[in-house]
Amino acid sequence: MSRVALVQMHIAFGDPDTNFRTVEENIRMICTSDKKVDVIVLPELWSTGYDLTRLNEIADNEGKTTVEFIGKLAKSFQVNIIAGSIPKATDSGVKNTMLVFNRNGELIKEYSKAHLFRLMNEEKYLIEGNSDGLFQLDGELCAGVICYDIRFPEWVRTHMLDDTKVLFVVAEWPKPRIDHWRALLISRAIENQCYVVACNRIGSDPNNEFGGHSIIVGPWGEIVAEADESETILYGDLDMSEVEKVRKTIPIFSDRRTELYRL
Repeated sequence: MSRVALVQMHIAFGDPDTNFRTVEENIRMICTSDKKVDVIVLPELWSTGYDLTRLNEIADNEGKTTVEFIGKLAKSFQVNIIAGSIPKATDSGVKNTMLVFNRNGELIKEYSKAHLFRLMNEEKYLIEGNSDGLFQLDGELCAGVICYDIRFPEWVRTHMLDDTKVLFVVAEWPKPRIDHWRALLISRAIENQCYVVACNRIGSDPNNEFGGHSIIVGPWGEIVAEADESETILYGDLDMSEVEKVRKTIPIFSDRRTELYRL
C-alpha cells in the first residue's frame, strides 16, 4: 500500500442514484488514469448526505446495495476501497457505517460511527456503533474512524496500540470549523506517529456548508498533500518505513505510563 486517492466530491442531498453515479465515475477515472493507486477513499455519508429526516426511505438495507456496487468496482480494478460511510438500515436502527473492501472486492470491515454529533442532530436519527475500526490492507494494520470521532483522542489512541500505521478518516466536516479539522488531524498524526488520510466533502446542503480540505498527514505531522474547497481527487504517497523511523526516534508507545492515566 503506497499511493492513495481521496475523492473530495459534492454530495447530492438525499439522492443516492446521483451519488452512486458520481462515485462510479470518479473510481473509474482514477483507475484508468496513469496514476497507479492502491487505496481509494470516499467521504462520509456519500450516498445520501445529511438528509437525516428521510433515512427510513433512503438508507441502504443492511448495506446490500453498496456492498454489491463497491465490491464489483474494487474487484474489477483490483484496488482497495475505503467506501466512506453510508446510512445502513438494520433491525435496530440506522447506523453511519464505514465499509472497507480489499482488492478482490471482499468486504473486510464494517465500522459504525461511535460518537454521534448532536449539533447536526445525528442522535435523533442514527444509533451508535460499539466496535473498533481496525483492519488490514495489503498486510498493513490500519484503522478507520468517522468525522466527529477525531475529537476523541482516547478513541484514536485505542486503535494505535497494536502497531497501526494508517488512520483513515471520512467526514462531512462543516466549513465554519475547518481550522479544527486541520488541527485535530495533524495532532492525531503527531501524537500517534502515524499517517492520517482524511477525506472530506465539499458543497452544501439545506442546512450546512462543507469545507473540503481533504488532507494526508505524515507521522511527523507534515502535510503530504492537501486539497482546497473544490471538487477534486487528492493523491498522496505513503511510506510505511517512515512510521517505523519516527517511532524509533521518539518511542512514545514504550514510554507510556498507563498506571497514571485515567480514561
